[in-house]
Amino acid sequence: MVTKVRKQIYINPSQETWLKQLARETGTTEAEIIRQAIDHHTRLFRFPRRDLAAWAEERAFIAELIQRGPTSGQRIWQREELHER
Repeated sequence: MVTKVRKQIYINPSQETWLKQLARETGTTEAEIIRQAIDHHTRLFRFPRRDLAAWAEERAFIAELIQRGPTSGQRIWQREELHER
């Protein structure tokens, strides 16, 4: 059996109403619903957040390449330049 840590929390009366109703409807305990909600919420933060500045730099780089237009038989950038970014 997994060891659990006791926590005391305060919730709004409306949250208590919803929690009790959900526990009744699902046949599970209020504590289990709270644990599941914590698990669900923390899953959102386990992945690194996107660096929007990095994406903006890449968009600018791609726009610059597009602006240069097609080349006559050869490109003016090296493949390694793409991998260094």
